[in-house]
Amino acid sequence: MLSYLKLLKTRAWARLASFFCLVILLSLILFIVGQKKRHSQIPVIESSDPAVGLPGDVLTITGQHFGSVRGDSYVEISSSRVTGSHCISWQDTEIQLYIPENVQDGLVTVTTGYGTSSPSFFASKANIPVAVRQDPKTTLPVILAVSPETALVGDSITITGTNFGVERGESRVYFTANRQSVSSDEQVIDTALLGSGYEYWSDTEIRVRVPDGADSGKIFVETARGKSRSALISLNFPAGKKTYSIMRTYVVQTFADLKNESNGILPPVTLYLPRPAVSTMQPSVSLSNVAPVPLISDDMENIIFQSKEMAGKGSVQDFSATHVISIFEVAGNLRLSKAEPYSERSKLRYKSYMVQDSVVPSASASVDALVKEVVGKEKNPARAARLCYDYITTSYKVRPKVRRGNVSPLDSITGKSGDAYDLTMLFTAMCRKAGVVAVPVAGIICEGPNTVHPHWWTEIFLEHYGWLPVDVPLGTGLRYESFPLNEDREAVRNYYFGNMDSQHIAFSRGWTDIRISLTAKKTVQRPRSWALQSVWEEVIGDNANYSSLWGEPVIVGIY
Repeated sequence: MLSYLKLLKTRAWARLASFFCLVILLSLILFIVGQKKRHSQIPVIESSDPAVGLPGDVLTITGQHFGSVRGDSYVEISSSRVTGSHCISWQDTEIQLYIPENVQDGLVTVTTGYGTSSPSFFASKANIPVAVRQDPKTTLPVILAVSPETALVGDSITITGTNFGVERGESRVYFTANRQSVSSDEQVIDTALLGSGYEYWSDTEIRVRVPDGADSGKIFVETARGKSRSALISLNFPAGKKTYSIMRTYVVQTFADLKNESNGILPPVTLYLPRPAVSTMQPSVSLSNVAPVPLISDDMENIIFQSKEMAGKGSVQDFSATHVISIFEVAGNLRLSKAEPYSERSKLRYKSYMVQDSVVPSASASVDALVKEVVGKEKNPARAARLCYDYITTSYKVRPKVRRGNVSPLDSITGKSGDAYDLTMLFTAMCRKAGVVAVPVAGIICEGPNTVHPHWWTEIFLEHYGWLPVDVPLGTGLRYESFPLNEDREAVRNYYFGNMDSQHIAFSRGWTDIRISLTAKKTVQRPRSWALQSVWEEVIGDNANYSSLWGEPVIVGIY
């Protein structure tokens, strides 16, 4: 020890070596401490409930280190990331989300910036085989009673009877639809039209919520064995009643082309071709033709293609899908003063439609100031939405051409003008900031068989009323030639708050956050387009040199 101290005093190299050893030792200690701290923050799943469920059920994940906000964190079920629109709440020790429609059996994991949790297990009831029991009695479902016999839209009702099946599977409850001048096949509405409305299902009892778009009349249960006889239910509409009429059916083709711009082989490119959205005013969407064979055809939001290897400069590959879409005109009869505050269940169910997302800047300070000025202390959600609508449609000017480049809807606040996208997103943001459930809708507006335009509008949800369509751009003065022209400016403005023509074709209801693959080298977005999604193209390989053409959807038939 003495010789070492003497060596430190007399030899500079000994002091330098000791210094570096000390630095390395301290670095090693800090690294070990950091790793232990990071490891202590890795999310931990303690339980997930239910372990067996159906699409639309609420899955609750409890544990530790999930983070107080979702941010870039996510949940995966069977290696499929659950989108933000399905997330109800995200807390450090508990996550609640709706089980997606396309869920499969598999592992449940939570991933944050600190890592991925050990998995829990989830099984889909729809995939669990049920032994068939031979019964000498009839196996058709039978309704014995419906309680209560009088209800409101969104209320939970109980259906008692026999032969409903121990699991719901593909079975459904149908209500009389509030539609005029339609065939008998179109006079019923599925409870699961806008997400699952089923709360409980057993062989003798069903609890289900009255769906938006339903009317007083018949209600029946349909299983794989057949349909029950109808029972009757009476619905009240305290805030007013919408009417769905003048149905149009469109045959719409969407397409994209890829062209190899290199002299070599173009690596695979994945394309996300948006599907039309399903809603109460657009209840029927069917795929009539698709080419080539998709990589994934049953995704809820997109038809997913992957290109084959393309050799030679100038080689082209085409992708297309043809949909048959039925759309109703909506005539609203909203009584603003009768609109009710949201129930706790509705606040929980539509929580993601009350906060900021990638296209709705509701957390902006400028939006906050605007809402305080325009809405004030108004708590009635319908009145608050109408105040926002009146403010924009009477104070702003609408630009007929869509802006491009690095622009924001918030720019419209200063100049009090914006295109259809700007005004829609500003109105939606103001509604959310005012505590109104609001979702932006993207799609096209049809002037005729050969003329369509990208367009954006909003739907707001009102308790015991359902979804209310609002087209701020048309209400502000945007016009299209083939629309029935009403020279009464005020009448047009009033019409597009709560009413909607059947020339709007929706492709997105809200923002879709698409999970990219781990091998993706490049992604492409198409902002201010006819669908709201984070990814349209994804390049798998390196050195991809290509061009893509995304045309606007084409109307190939109107009936």
